[in-house]
Amino acid sequence: MSNQIVQDKLARASKTLILEEPFYGLFLIGLNKVFRKDLPTAGVSPKGIGIQLAINAEFFMNLSDKHQIGLLKHELLHVSFGHMVMKDRFENFKLFNIAADIEINQYINQEYLPEGGLTLETFADLKLPTKAGTKVYYDLLEEACEDGNCEALNNVLSQMDGDSPYDHKTWKEFEDLSEADKKLVKKQIEHQLKQTAEQTEKRRGTIPGELAEIIDRLTNIEPPSFDWKGYLKRFIGNSSISYTKKLRRKYNKRYAANPGIKIKFKNHILVGVDTSGSVSNNELKEFMNELVHMHKTGHKITVAQCDTQINSIEDFNPKKDWEVKGRGGTEFQPVIDHYNEVGKYTALIYLTDGECYPPEDCPKNALWVHSTQCQINEDLPGQRIQLN
Repeated sequence: MSNQIVQDKLARASKTLILEEPFYGLFLIGLNKVFRKDLPTAGVSPKGIGIQLAINAEFFMNLSDKHQIGLLKHELLHVSFGHMVMKDRFENFKLFNIAADIEINQYINQEYLPEGGLTLETFADLKLPTKAGTKVYYDLLEEACEDGNCEALNNVLSQMDGDSPYDHKTWKEFEDLSEADKKLVKKQIEHQLKQTAEQTEKRRGTIPGELAEIIDRLTNIEPPSFDWKGYLKRFIGNSSISYTKKLRRKYNKRYAANPGIKIKFKNHILVGVDTSGSVSNNELKEFMNELVHMHKTGHKITVAQCDTQINSIEDFNPKKDWEVKGRGGTEFQPVIDHYNEVGKYTALIYLTDGECYPPEDCPKNALWVHSTQCQINEDLPGQRIQLN
């Protein structure tokens, strides 16, 4: 079997991932890939001070399209959680392997998991908690192992010799690295995660919920005060509503998996930001943080800074320094009028301390978001919430 055939399969899987889960598709494209016959399935191995995705080509080609995607996402999740360089923290390597698989396989659609994938259901007798983390699963598995009261666990452990698919054979290759090189590998992974997050946001994609905390830590962003993804989905519909457009583009080896794909999202939200003098600097900082997290939901965000008039209006860019414009009195009406006159927005969100009389002709799909330091203005028309 030629490597080109396998490469073509990988390209199709990458394209599917980019359309369905942009972050993972872009992450996959950015990883070096190598084919190895000595692996039973696939794995992540060191390459210099970085990593590469190692794949058994024959095993990969015998999988269905869904299972190929599930296998690739499985390895990408291991990379994202840094499991390859975490081994030294755990005494029992086999139990660590199982715990790591239990953790990440919860974030893969069960239809996509190749046969034999370890899940919570595999060890149903243990009644393991959901999304508890590798360390918690390791401790619970260790306890069950000592008690000897889990037949499923004993069965999996008995298979973890030789070419077992549960063995994560390539992780042992990281043992040869010095502590300094391990730190460099970790830094490289963090760099790739951060870079992929930036590319995803440029495409109006969303950061997977299971990685949001990791990405926020790497980008020094405070956690959101509100579940924007969940709320906006209910408020104006699913942010994943999109269409794709094929562009003419020269062939590029690095992006061979998805030449000329552009994703556009239909929802366009106008966010009014109250920049009046009654709004404190801490509240403005809070508003900015929430804008970053709104932007991550995949909607197009246009920001209108307003005190008694609109002082600036522009599409939100999280990388751009935010210059506050205003700090006079308070009027909500200019933003409402702009929303009604332009007619291109899907919804209106207003970040405010609420200290103003209600505007006229407010659209029905308006959401008034009050800062943590104020009281909700019950006179404002539409829906009203307060940041936690």
